[in-house]
Amino acid sequence: MRFAVKTSPQDTTWDAILAVWHEADDIGVFESGWVSDHFYPMHGLAPGAGRLEGWITLAALAQATRRLRLGTLVTGIHYRHPAVLANMAATLDVISGGRLELGIGTGWNEEESGAYGIELGTPRQRSDRFEEACQVLTGLLSPQETVTFTGRYYQVVEARCDPKPVQQPHPPVCIGGSGRHRTLRTAARFAQHWNFDGGSPRQFSQARDVLHEHCAAIGRDPASILLSAQVRHTEDPAQTAAAAADFAAAGAGLAVIYLPPPHTPAVLGPLASALAQVP
Repeated sequence: MRFAVKTSPQDTTWDAILAVWHEADDIGVFESGWVSDHFYPMHGLAPGAGRLEGWITLAALAQATRRLRLGTLVTGIHYRHPAVLANMAATLDVISGGRLELGIGTGWNEEESGAYGIELGTPRQRSDRFEEACQVLTGLLSPQETVTFTGRYYQVVEARCDPKPVQQPHPPVCIGGSGRHRTLRTAARFAQHWNFDGGSPRQFSQARDVLHEHCAAIGRDPASILLSAQVRHTEDPAQTAAAAADFAAAGAGLAVIYLPPPHTPAVLGPLASALAQVP
């Protein structure tokens, strides 16, 4: 099994996040680092807890590290037009030397969407919009010179994205979410990486099986999609490693270890030693 760390940029400081990523960059057990992408504090935090913007944070972390792959888990697609997001992703892939993982999802947070006047839509509308966005994103990031697309939610005409990302045909697309009928079907079509969050290894296995069914329906090899699960770090590294091992047994190839605040690099050494024992 492979491992990553995730630091949500909320209820913390830039210096604390930076220190954790500097340390993780020097520990080979961790192959990637992730941040979340919201505008309001999550996980029951008070509104005044504060949150740094995800993509700006990621760009700064790309310059502060040399090895870690990096991405958002995940960017709600309705927050930014996919043509704008494509240019952001291409630029970040260039300045990071080809280390970007493009984490995206349908979007779900009603509070911040409503507060900012960003239309969230019904579950069906979100899924339809997400499929269109995936087409626009992958088209603009691909080697093709221009993209024309006409959908219900997005229309682009001979649109360009230059320079292209370092990674071709585009940075790996990581889709988060477990919706059986739509999200997992979209992942089967577009993703190189599927991320599971907020459930048990058994629920992970059930969602994985549905993803593989959607792959079979379109003739795609399911082995071409990396499967990952988010694991919350406790104060006991052995307990965290055991939880990661449970997901490994269920078929996950990558465990993304969520590090709750207060962020400190001191947790990483003992955690890495425990994770190294996971098969």
